[in-house]
Amino acid sequence: MNYEPSSWGLYVVTDRSLTKGRPLEEVVDAALQGGANAIQLREKDLSARALYELAQRLLPIVHSRRAALLVNDRIDLALALPIDGVHLAQTSLPPPETRDLLGPGRLIGFSCHTVQEAIEAHNGADFIVLGPLFFTPSKAAYGSPAGLERLREVRRHVRLPILGIGGITASNAPEVIAAGADGVAVISAVMAADDPAGAVRGMLHAVKPALATRARGVEPL
Repeated sequence: MNYEPSSWGLYVVTDRSLTKGRPLEEVVDAALQGGANAIQLREKDLSARALYELAQRLLPIVHSRRAALLVNDRIDLALALPIDGVHLAQTSLPPPETRDLLGPGRLIGFSCHTVQEAIEAHNGADFIVLGPLFFTPSKAAYGSPAGLERLREVRRHVRLPILGIGGITASNAPEVIAAGADGVAVISAVMAADDPAGAVRGMLHAVKPALATRARGVEPL
């Protein structure tokens, strides 16, 4: 499995309410065909049993592509199933305690909105997701967009891989990478796409050259 968040380029977050009636398994499989390396199962309205059963159905799909499956918040499901990790919010169990429960072999992602939250992620998390960087309805509850300057500031203080989220498109993804992110995370850009595989390919086509440019020694803007 791909356990290197800095190499993912794209982190696909699920929301079955956006799939236009298609089964989530179908959309996730298409995203993987397009080249996605990591999926976060984020279906907060489901009961523990329903989420467990959905994760059971997704695991063989994701693992057959050598990709990683993380579950949002539910450490219990990560312990009950061969899920590759958990993604924590600010209201979740903190990263150090989560690491104590999961041990060293699972991934821990951590959603951050401020520099201080990002710095705290060093104690237990493997990567952070920072945002929202641009306006997006799915992240409107978190307040005004952080913007690229926040990303630059976080990059100066944080050694962990950073994935930007919130209003990310193929057209603005290179700016996000140039500002210091190691990849991007999207929800509706893939979940609601008529062609999820094509949407993933388009996003990676924008992200990978930007990462290659930075790897050649071009400093973030």
